[in-house]
Amino acid sequence: MADLFPTATIGAEVLPDAPEASGASFGRSWRFDFDAGEFVLTPTGKIAGSQDTDAWLEWCRKALATERYRHLVYSRLYGQEFESLIGLGLSRAAVESEIARIASETLLADPRTARVGGFTFAWQGDACSFVCSVTSVREEAGTIEGSVVSL
Repeated sequence: MADLFPTATIGAEVLPDAPEASGASFGRSWRFDFDAGEFVLTPTGKIAGSQDTDAWLEWCRKALATERYRHLVYSRLYGQEFESLIGLGLSRAAVESEIARIASETLLADPRTARVGGFTFAWQGDACSFVCSVTSVREEAGTIEGSVVSL
């Protein structure tokens, strides 16, 4: 029987652009403007697309903007649980630690994500904005922003 998951090899090395080399396919995605809450349009009025690393970064932004268990269309592994921080009365340091944990768990659920780190936090009243760096299994990095309200 033929191998269901063939790998492209040269000698003993797996080709770097083969999907099996990283264990994940990066694919394509629609571009979304999270500030405006709308899809990005091309000059001809079509929805703009993104590929490979840009598509993965779109997934990361969307996952951090989506509350887990809120929408039936998503699996139980998709999204974040920042809302669970509301009303716990935690110190700012504890809230920052929980944000880093929840964001890391959310992003590492995707097999394309290798590392999440480099968190920086900025508080404005009860709202905490954060920026973190993400690295893919292809060693390509990006920056993701998010915010949480902690009453």
